[in-house]
Order: sequence, then C-alpha cells, then structure tokens
Amino acid sequence: MVKLFGKNYPVRKLFLFVIEGIFLLVSLAAVDVIKNGGDMHVLQDTALWPRLLLIVSVCQICLYYNDLYTFKGKIDYLEMSTRLFQAVGVACILLGILFFLFPALLPEKQIFIFSLIVFIVLSSIWRYGYCFILRHRYFTTPVMVLGMGQFLDEVIEEINQNIDCGYRIAAVAVRGDGPEADLGGGIPVFHSFDNLLPRAVETGSSTIIVAMDERRGNLPMNELLECKMHGIYIVEGETFFEELTGRLLVDKINPSWLIFKEGFLVSACCSGIKRLMGASISFAGLILASPVILITAILIKIDSPGPVLFSQERVGKDEQPFNILKFRSMRTDAEKHGAIWAKENDDRVTRVGRVIRKLRIDEIPQMWNVLRGDMNFVGPRPERPVFVEDLNKKIRYYSQRHTVRPGITGWAQINYPYGASEEDAKKKLEYDLYYIKHMSVVLDIYIMLKTVKTIIFKMGSR
Repeated sequence: MVKLFGKNYPVRKLFLFVIEGIFLLVSLAAVDVIKNGGDMHVLQDTALWPRLLLIVSVCQICLYYNDLYTFKGKIDYLEMSTRLFQAVGVACILLGILFFLFPALLPEKQIFIFSLIVFIVLSSIWRYGYCFILRHRYFTTPVMVLGMGQFLDEVIEEINQNIDCGYRIAAVAVRGDGPEADLGGGIPVFHSFDNLLPRAVETGSSTIIVAMDERRGNLPMNELLECKMHGIYIVEGETFFEELTGRLLVDKINPSWLIFKEGFLVSACCSGIKRLMGASISFAGLILASPVILITAILIKIDSPGPVLFSQERVGKDEQPFNILKFRSMRTDAEKHGAIWAKENDDRVTRVGRVIRKLRIDEIPQMWNVLRGDMNFVGPRPERPVFVEDLNKKIRYYSQRHTVRPGITGWAQINYPYGASEEDAKKKLEYDLYYIKHMSVVLDIYIMLKTVKTIIFKMGSR
C-alpha cells in the first residue's frame, strides 16, 4: 500500500499507470524504428524523446479524465473499451491542436497513427488482464474483520464494493449474530473472539480490523495483544475507514480520537501559500474568464428580470458571516416562502441558470470573495446561517468545519454529489473533516485538478 493524503492506495494502481505509460512510449518508439527500416539509431535522436513523452503525457491525462484509472463496483468491459476509444480520440484532437501551434513537435503522420493503434491493442490487453486480477482479488491484503453491530457491516460492504481497494476479507469474527452484509462464498465467520491468533494464521489474515458500534466491555484485549505481538497489524475500524474512503465517520469517532490522532495542524507557511495560490488563481481566473462573465451577464439579463449577480450571507471561518457572490441562477422570488434546500430539477432555476449551474459558471464571481480574503480557493463549501444553526444542533462536529476558510471547491465537492438534505450535509462533513485533518498545498492542487474533471463530466451540480 502507498499512503497519499492520508488514504491507502494499492501499489498495483501505480503499477497500472506506469506500465500503460511504458506501453505507449514503447509503441511510439517501435513504430518509429520500423518506419526507418529497423534502424535503432533513430532512438539516439535527442529531439525524439521529448515529442514521445509529450504524446504519452497527453494520452494519459485523457485516460485519467475518462475514469480509466478508477475501478469500482462491477467491471463493464464494453464501457471500458468505449471510454478507451473516447480518451484516445480526445488525445488526438488535443495533440492535433498542439502540432498545429508547434509544428516542430509533429511526428510523421503514419508513425503517429500506427503507434496509437498499437497502443490501443496493448492497453486493452493490459486492462483486461488488470480487471481479471481485480475480479479474483489477486495481490490483495487478506484481512479479518472483527466486530459487532452496524459498523461491522459498513466496513465489510466498503471493502466488497471497492474492488480496487487492495484488501480482501479472509475471515470475520463476530460476537452474537453474523454480519448482514454479503460475504460471498467460502469466507469463514467465527461467532466468538476466542483463539484469534490461530484463526488469523489459519485464514492467512495479516491485518485485523476492529469495527464495533460499542467497544467498552467488548474488546478482546488479551487476544488482540497476542496477535499484535506475533506480527499481525491491528487497526481501528474508524482509522481503516478513513484511509480507505477519505471520510471521517462522525457517528463513530469520539473527541479523544480527533484530539490524539495526527493531523488538524496547519503551519503558517502552508496557510500563506494557500492564500497566495488562491488569490493568484482567482486574479488570473477573473481576467481569463472576462469574456464568459460578459456573455453570462447579458444572457441572464435577457432571460429573466432581476440583477445579474446574487449576494447571499454565508458562514465563514470562525463562524463569521460574509456575503458570497454568484451569478443569479434562480428567479428573484425563489425564496419568498423562506430558505429551502436546492433540489434536483428545481423549478426555481431559470433557463440560463440551469446551464451555468451545470458548467459551474455561476460560481465564477466567488473568485472576488477569494481575493477579498473571505474564502480560499479550496476548502469546505460555505453554508447559509439558517442551515448552519440547525445543523450545528443535529450533526456532531459540524461546527469544526468552520475552523478553516471556506472554498469555491473542496474535497467534499469532488467526492460527493450536490448535498440537499441533512443526511447529505453529514456525509459532506465527513469529507470536510478529512480535508481539514490532511490539509496541504499538494492536496489543494490535487483537488483543483480533480475539480476540472468534475466540471467536464458535469457531476455534482443542481
């Protein structure tokens, strides 16, 4: 496993990315050699490799943005093949634009076409092989899940649903009734916590995940200590869930867990870089988006009566209120009966509003809030005071999300669809707390890159 931003990623995911890049690089080089009559000396051309690496980079970026490095749930080979062709098609368009602008980068037409054909064949074979490995759970860490109650089922379901998580359930130890989650065939269920060490050895479990709704008086301390002393890794279910999903389970963690776990410490240097980076991106973004801003303003005026910009009070850092700016996407009488959550196919949204929400254009004016210092570019989304007051009473740790500046985009936005209920607010809080715990400049950059992907595929907007 490789830990990145506090999450565990199987080494094989990096292996998939690297091998695919090598496939493309080798196919490009091989076709170049064949085109030159098998003369290997062409590979000594110093101008050749930068061109090849450019093509590889563009292709792999397109593969990433078509979700071809993400495997969850049931594998659909037809859909995977379709997305592979889409990714290569987009890569050809982007490379065509680059070659038009910079002709010196252009390889011979035949070499480029043949190398892409070779790459599609090699990548398809490699991916089908990778999916075969995933389906049969090869190269995974065998774990025993020990626990009782709903939390046990949640951990089991999360491992089963995420086939590329790098773990497989080798055994379950439960006190009382067995788990309700589907275990599949052949997985032993032990209905006691006795003899944990021999059972872990027997099932090949190298890790024991402790997932209990209530630990007090239920933990088999002596058995777990014996396993620990014999080299078996013991991990809390809350910590395992965080590393696997990028969420903190607010219903399971207690204040001492938050206090004694690493994280939640942001240096002044990190805060300063985040502020500078957010202000720079916002300043450049407002300038570059000025034609879009002008066109959007005109269309809003034509489409419905009312102001172009919409100002609304939101809760910021340390629960201080500020006015957020957005392009108006609803009718002016949208809240004549009071504040309500936005919903799917909301009839209060105007025709232009529906489009600019899908494309996230309505959020462009918030860059001014970033320049003013009300917000960072990346952070938890700011919520309205009327909702915050209610959610603070109903959801544990909700007020903790206001210990940092809110953002235009964030970890919750790229991992969870638009929230329009109390349950959605709790799920998004779990992602927000994870972000605050692991906040860094590198994580911010990752979130911004993932946001572009989210916008392109129009996910999470209403």
